[in-house]
Amino acid sequence: MRKWTRVGFQPNLPLEEKRRVTECKEHIRLSKEAAKEGMVLLKNEKKLLPLAEGTRLALFGKGSFDYVKGGGGSGDVAVSYVHNLYDGFKMQGNAVMLYEPLAEFYRENVQEQYRQGAMPGMTIEPELPKGLADGAKAFADVAIVVISRFSSEGWDRSSLDSQLSEMSREELEDNYMAKLIAKAFPEGDYFLTENEKAMLNMVKERFNRIAVVLNVGGIVDVSWIKNDDRISAALLGWQGGMEGGLAMAELLLGKGNPSGKLTDTFAASLDDYPSTENFHESCDYVNYTEDIYVGYRYFETIPGAKEKVIYPFGYGLSYTDFRVHTDSVWETSKHIFAEVHVTNTGNMAGKEVVQLYFNGPQGLLGNPALRLAAFEKTRLLQPGETQVVYLSFEKADMASYDDLGKIQKSAYILEKGIYRFYIGISVRDTEEAAYTFELTENIIVKQLSAHLVPTSLKERMLSDGTFEMLPQYECNDMNECAFEKLKTEEEDCIVPEVRWCSRRKWFDNCGRKQFIDVAEGKLSLDEFMAQLSDKELLHLLGGQPNTGVANTFGLGNLPEYGVPSVMTADGPAGLRLNIGCTVNTTAWPCATLLACTWNPALVWQVGKAGAKEVKENNLAVWLTPAVNIHRNPMCGRNFEYYSEDPLIAGKMGAAMVKGIQSQHIAASVKHFTANNKETNRKNSDSRVSERALREIYLKGFEIIVKEAQPWTIMSSYNAVNGHRTSESYELLTDILRGEWGFQGMVTTDWWTCGEHYKEIKAGNDLKMATGYPERVKKAMEMGLLGRQELEQSARRVLELILKID
Repeated sequence: MRKWTRVGFQPNLPLEEKRRVTECKEHIRLSKEAAKEGMVLLKNEKKLLPLAEGTRLALFGKGSFDYVKGGGGSGDVAVSYVHNLYDGFKMQGNAVMLYEPLAEFYRENVQEQYRQGAMPGMTIEPELPKGLADGAKAFADVAIVVISRFSSEGWDRSSLDSQLSEMSREELEDNYMAKLIAKAFPEGDYFLTENEKAMLNMVKERFNRIAVVLNVGGIVDVSWIKNDDRISAALLGWQGGMEGGLAMAELLLGKGNPSGKLTDTFAASLDDYPSTENFHESCDYVNYTEDIYVGYRYFETIPGAKEKVIYPFGYGLSYTDFRVHTDSVWETSKHIFAEVHVTNTGNMAGKEVVQLYFNGPQGLLGNPALRLAAFEKTRLLQPGETQVVYLSFEKADMASYDDLGKIQKSAYILEKGIYRFYIGISVRDTEEAAYTFELTENIIVKQLSAHLVPTSLKERMLSDGTFEMLPQYECNDMNECAFEKLKTEEEDCIVPEVRWCSRRKWFDNCGRKQFIDVAEGKLSLDEFMAQLSDKELLHLLGGQPNTGVANTFGLGNLPEYGVPSVMTADGPAGLRLNIGCTVNTTAWPCATLLACTWNPALVWQVGKAGAKEVKENNLAVWLTPAVNIHRNPMCGRNFEYYSEDPLIAGKMGAAMVKGIQSQHIAASVKHFTANNKETNRKNSDSRVSERALREIYLKGFEIIVKEAQPWTIMSSYNAVNGHRTSESYELLTDILRGEWGFQGMVTTDWWTCGEHYKEIKAGNDLKMATGYPERVKKAMEMGLLGRQELEQSARRVLELILKID
């Protein structure tokens, strides 16, 4: 097949012989298995689970039918069906018996709410009739309570947060989706509603054997599960894609063994997270005063914080037992290695995750008590079987960044002192290794330059819980423009103009050098670009109209030169197409669930399968993975992201990128960077120290770039320390390309408020969904931008297209 035949929409044929791969049986099966591997068993007292064959069940809660496969916005996809938990149990034949009158009550109630305009996860828990509850008691041996939650791109989750500003309230009032959530969860979707509490109390009054299933995309209050002896078991099912309900049912019945581990810390209260205090302080900015103490780094370090944890980072139960023994730990000149023996000592096959943490000296810089350095998931171990697991990481990975010059400014430093290592199955369930690593003097691991320094962040947290003052620098106007700024209504949602691209123009080159000759090695890219006018170069730097099944626009599209129009597609929970095309795709589990598998090889498979669906539908750039840090549970988009820990985010993101690009489909890693809040996301300033940026918010992206070399990265909407990320030369050129060696193309997020000419100067190559050539031309006439800068960005756009087959 000739190069670019698919992206040119000829032919629209199955990718594999005699069958389509989009939403095929193999992909659906992989989606289910991935869902099962990432679900986390939180509680299992008296070994209630797995359920015995023949158990009589009563399913309580509208969540038994109101199943949420994933979050909204770019993370949503069209599917041919979704299996809820009720479906999952019914598909098991006679393995269990369900109390059908109760099921019928919830089915009819949820369907009626849908008919009235409610969406999955936004329905209201109905009042449970006493007669149905009594009937369930007379019929069933076990009660299963199902709680579901929904969140989406474009708005943050709700809570009873007294800190919510009036500006935030006004924004929520203007947001249709947020209003639906507020109606369904007036107490905030982090907590149980009053109706859910009433239903739960009715269940506890009637049953001694109760299990809870959580169908959620992010952290919710689980204190009522942990602290209530009447609740025997709980499965954190996350949002498991189109087969999530079936995956839950199979795990509850022992058709598979839970092996998911938390990639976030579940605290007793929302207020226990240090970032909650200022999360809604302002629509205009967010102060990252907790600094590097995010997630378990905070809870395991700050005095008095440990007791606030309900379920710790890395935690997850199994139906079997494992013995984890560290055989040896040793070092080479650059690495630390560990050999660990894992034995299944129970009576059911299962997988375990071995986690290695280190504790460094506090020194002058101060450090978290523990940091994850390496992890490895075992294969499926049969009862009595042992696997030897090898862990390793670079010594340099233990370095801390000195942004204030306490030892050496703008350098990664291994401070002198003793480094201890802890190996186990969660951050709380570890044993200290006999081996220690000691330095008698400080070592400068890498000398860098100061970038993205804070301009308005006044203080940050230290390891003892106190705060230190930060130097203040001159703050710029992030909306500054050399000429009249675009008005908001002018820049938002302008679609690209349709460019004439007839087949005659495609083949009648009129003496123009053709792009295919570059692809075939007959012509250099420099020779090809030399013939392009400034106008044509500018055309390449803006988004192109949708074609085929696309709904997120494309790039390229110079038909007279043979440059194809390459379409993008949303992610990350599956291939998202134009809804009008009626093509259904595979809905994969949400990113948080995939992270909880702790299995990069499995995530690689998901990436590969998803990329095949992208290619089969004649698209070429998949806008995934999203790897922002779970800074606070209230971020409405956390379901798209992996973890509070940058190593998990980086390793899982790198695996996803490798899987996608193995099919010659471009992955677009997003949102670069510190995009940890959806409220006023296009104008909010993330005020964060350079150290926290380096060690937390940039680290996952850095891992992905160095391990997977993604073909594109997407800059975020927000500003960082007063500079829009899409306009930040320090972020996109100095750090991303200069320090990390990124070779790909940078695109903006769609309809960013950044000024196009400033984005080009910063190294942001493509403005999506549309460019502003007239404004860029005006900047060139004023001497603010030159042809060389246009060529530099256009080259990266064309190099990306050359990678597409």
